[in-house]
Amino acid sequence: MPMATAVKRWTLEEVHSLPDDGNKYELVHGELWVTPAPTNQHETIAARLGHALVPYVEAEGLGLVYRPRAVFRIGQVVEVEPDLMVRQPHPDPRAAWETAPRPSLVVEVLSPSTRRRDLERKRALYVDEAGIPTYWVVDGETRSIIVFTPGATRETADRLVWQPDGAREPLTLDVPALFD
Repeated sequence: MPMATAVKRWTLEEVHSLPDDGNKYELVHGELWVTPAPTNQHETIAARLGHALVPYVEAEGLGLVYRPRAVFRIGQVVEVEPDLMVRQPHPDPRAAWETAPRPSLVVEVLSPSTRRRDLERKRALYVDEAGIPTYWVVDGETRSIIVFTPGATRETADRLVWQPDGAREPLTLDVPALFD
């Protein structure tokens, strides 16, 4: 008779003890997600998007654009590193990640190894569980951005318009320029 295999439930302490070996380690409700180092294409798309976001976020007083190594944490059970996120900085720069303000935007750039996770599991985590108002998934294969908001999903391949709460003017992105 086959026996059920126990699945290891990771803790944040265990994840933080893993070696700095170039992989990205994320924890989602006891499950360890390991992602290899990103490709040049992935980082180029993220850099171009960050370059477009920074002046807009600063001009509109929306906070800062955070890049990988900055984390989004929910207590001791979730710690992920989005490719980009926009949020207000914590008033105390020494404060723990779980006390940081909730992002107004989280962005993941798809990689072959993360496609399903980013489109399904991270969408559920960011939008449904954490209540982040806008989640973008940037797809280099289809040269498009999928925008997830509570109760809605849309894909755009030409022009993306984003106007978060508190912004006086919208940001308009030329989507094809991110991929050229």
